Amino acid sequence: MGDIWLNYLTVGAGGTGGTLSWHLARSGQDVTVIARGAHGQAIRENDLIRHALWDNSRISVPVAVETTDTYDPVNSPDVILVCVKNYSLEALVPFLRRVAGQDTVVLPILNVYGTGEKLQEKLPKTTVLDGCIYVSADIESPGVIRQHAPILRVVAGQRDHNVSPRLLEIQRAMAGPDLEMVLSRSIQRDALMKFSYVSPVGAAGVALGATAGDMQQVGPARDLAIALMREVTALASAMGFPFEEDMVKRNLEIMATLPPETTTSMQRDILASRPSEADGLILEPIRLGEKYGVATPAYRQAAAALKTMEEKS
Repeated sequence: MGDIWLNYLTVGAGGTGGTLSWHLARSGQDVTVIARGAHGQAIRENDLIRHALWDNSRISVPVAVETTDTYDPVNSPDVILVCVKNYSLEALVPFLRRVAGQDTVVLPILNVYGTGEKLQEKLPKTTVLDGCIYVSADIESPGVIRQHAPILRVVAGQRDHNVSPRLLEIQRAMAGPDLEMVLSRSIQRDALMKFSYVSPVGAAGVALGATAGDMQQVGPARDLAIALMREVTALASAMGFPFEEDMVKRNLEIMATLPPETTTSMQRDILASRPSEADGLILEPIRLGEKYGVATPAYRQAAAALKTMEEKS
């Protein structure tokens, strides 16, 4: 990490927020996580544990744990990392308004495209960036984050394409040998690049009940995933943020590295009749297509399958 020390508040201590908080705290940064229930209690009692699958290490680091009701800092945090599911974001707005100070920077790291811009409208007095993350991790058990691979890369940026001194300061504080912090001058494009993977894979999985293994071989699931990726590529061009590489090729290479049984959290949530990110990952591309004049038949196929599943549940 750099020679700058900041105060971080991480809202959501799951695979994304928990992994980031663990790395930041281990580097000596001041980290508080918002976590509830058994997960929060376990962190209070045993610290935050990261289980690294590539070497089977289990290392704990102390972090402060609060809830949205109990968090009442003397000074506002320098950085708020918002790492919740998209469906939980609206309920967080009053909390964020209460705890964010004039100099606080809010960095939402969600799967759904456009989160930062929408959140900025609700927090007009606070600087809200856009961002995305490349990490594979989940909650193994209360208080334990399981990180599946060493990759941990955060991409963040201002929507005006500039890089402010404050953002450079945050990069210096966060970046280190195990956490790559990339500043983007085209965060909309970079966020859409990440979206071109998570949304099509999730949508194809929902539409056909498919696993990664189904998409790794020639067949209907792979064909649908490719069609969805091409629709996101067309959307990116229509929105003025064309990709500079073949995202279908890149995304299929990522898919090839996954265990065949892998499914997305959206699939698992829908099958368990839990709240899901389907609105942002399946329906939002359709809305964007209507706005920018891009046909989205593959997404409409996924949306129809989603509606059938919801009617049966």
